[in-house]
Amino acid sequence: MKVLVAIDYSPSSRTVLDSVVNRSWSANTEFCVLNIVNLQRFERLPALIEDATSGSECLVEKAAKQIHNAGFKAFPRTSPGHPRSDISCFAKGWGADLILVGSHGHGAVGRFLLGSVAQGVLRTAPCSVEIVRSMSAFSRTRSMKVLLPTDGSDCSISAARHIAAQPWPQGSLFKVLSVEELVAVGNQMNEASLSASLLERLTTEARDRANSAAEAAKEILSRARLALDSGAPTLIGEPRSVILDTAKGWGADLIVVGSHGRRGLDRFLLGSVSEAVAIHAPCSVRVVRAIQHPNGSSHAV
Repeated sequence: MKVLVAIDYSPSSRTVLDSVVNRSWSANTEFCVLNIVNLQRFERLPALIEDATSGSECLVEKAAKQIHNAGFKAFPRTSPGHPRSDISCFAKGWGADLILVGSHGHGAVGRFLLGSVAQGVLRTAPCSVEIVRSMSAFSRTRSMKVLLPTDGSDCSISAARHIAAQPWPQGSLFKVLSVEELVAVGNQMNEASLSASLLERLTTEARDRANSAAEAAKEILSRARLALDSGAPTLIGEPRSVILDTAKGWGADLIVVGSHGRRGLDRFLLGSVSEAVAIHAPCSVRVVRAIQHPNGSSHAV
């Protein structure tokens, strides 16, 4: 597994590094610590680029050494460019399986800063992306609470398989959540025009889809012998709100959610649920993207 650790000089990047050295990773995991020297900051002061590059090299070398001292293979890289787009470009060229990037906070300013870089990475990355928020949630000895929202789609199944394939601290607990969406009433059809039998059928179908999605995900996690939370796996409401409320109320350390794709309309779909969860969650969020191979097959990492 190849993990790209994208950092800068912010406290959130310190959180990313601390979480890397304190969590469990598979034995063959390789890390690249990357800092993009933001050229936008030096458009009027090009003479400072050399000093900025030197500082960047020191930053990533120190970080890579920290990861290496924790027992993992790691190397540093620095590159001039624009973080919002060039982190993903580097990930593609290196063949990264996962990008780790920090969140700059939970307030209004923090959300804006997150949007400027991490949101761009979420939308353009060729692989899975994790927004890291709490270092204390990751430890080789401390058990974790991991929330898996699922809608039964291929991307949700990929997210479940991703969880099943990862090493987790002993005693970790996993909660599967499938949201039964309320029946949407369009402009051309108001609720009064729907017969009671049709409303009941639509509601039953939505409930059946939610239950089937939850059972499929639970089966994957059960086969991996992961401990499942015994709470109700399906809830009613708007998916983004239900996922965020559940994560907060349950005290989740990590949310793992599938991405609906990599480009075009799929980016819009990502923004509708996965991106909203990644931006507004009270904990770390990993957005799992299945990687396509030349033979047409795919796998999630």
